[in-house]
Amino acid sequence: MTRSKMLAAALGLFTALGASASQAETVRFWYHFDNPENPMSALVQKFEAANPGIEIEAENVPWNSYYDNLYTALVGGNAPDAAMVKLFAQPRLLEMGALEPLKERIDAWPGKAELLPDLLKLNAGPDGDNYYLPIQYVVLYLYYRTDLFKAAGLEPPKTCEEFRADAKILTKAPDTYGFGFRGGKGGWDQWGTFVFSRGAELKPGGLDNSQAIAANEWLVDMFTKDKSIPPSSPNDGFQEIIGAFKSGKTAMTIHHIGSSKDLVAALGDKVSAVPVPKCDGKAWTSYGDESLAIFANSQVKDAAWKWVSFLAEPGNNVEFVKATNQLPVTKTGSAGWTGHEKRFVDATLASLPFAAVLPQSSATADFVNTEWQASMQQAMTGQITPAEMMQKLQGLFAQ
Repeated sequence: MTRSKMLAAALGLFTALGASASQAETVRFWYHFDNPENPMSALVQKFEAANPGIEIEAENVPWNSYYDNLYTALVGGNAPDAAMVKLFAQPRLLEMGALEPLKERIDAWPGKAELLPDLLKLNAGPDGDNYYLPIQYVVLYLYYRTDLFKAAGLEPPKTCEEFRADAKILTKAPDTYGFGFRGGKGGWDQWGTFVFSRGAELKPGGLDNSQAIAANEWLVDMFTKDKSIPPSSPNDGFQEIIGAFKSGKTAMTIHHIGSSKDLVAALGDKVSAVPVPKCDGKAWTSYGDESLAIFANSQVKDAAWKWVSFLAEPGNNVEFVKATNQLPVTKTGSAGWTGHEKRFVDATLASLPFAAVLPQSSATADFVNTEWQASMQQAMTGQITPAEMMQKLQGLFAQ
């Protein structure tokens, strides 16, 4: 080969490499994992090997400042292309015009058939469109002490009437109480099992009607009249209800699969779970979410979609969820999941058809963060009546 031909060939190779480099796309992705066994690097390597024209820049952002950083980055024009997101943030992100609609992409995606039923509906925006792709989830269910139930000759309750009767029978005050109710911060989702299932809604007229008031009175009466809920309940938070359940102070409580490993470590086969009981033929339980979103200002939306949909595929989703103590969103991943004891996975899957989320609004945020807790504590301690509690909470949703 002549010198000129060699130079031409080298120049051609250099040009091709330069063109390839210029065509490579970088997807900036934010997530939050506390688990030191972080699978993200392995997932990035696997994705990049299968998609040589795309590079993933994945940043693990601390949870305590996650949304402050995200909102600031969006306003400042320095946001990632995609990120992990929760439903409570969706209204604000939509108001900011920050979310890319994903419905058309999801509908055309082969992986849609693998998603568990109801997840897309639960994660939908207020206009019915999909802005989030589910990545993991939890659903609240009823934990019960199998040893205490067996000793009392009881089966786990299927209806609210059975639940209340069982709670009375299981109460041996002051040593044991039937139900560990979270009257402190975060207990609204336990309360919802018995009140939202009976027709109460966070909307005008949805809390101060006779049916909703009666449902709230029914639950408060378990504390004030039946005395099947511990005296500490008005101030009990998550640690207190789980601690009481472990020690045998309570025979039942409500939480999700995230508590199961800790409970099994303490109790072994003395703990099991079933879906929450039905009240008047209807069940309601709270759905806890984590999803993926693509931001509207991204310049690499197609590449970002390839990445987020990759994370939601069965095998990759399983690896992702191993770090978070939640559950995979796919049928195949759920069927083969070994991250939690099967009885708790089964209770979760059986609860998903009637799992629900609260309306996405600033009033709901006030209800969840401050107003429910304060009103519930006042009702349980007799400062206000259960009816006055509901009238007070209705004020948040007057219009």
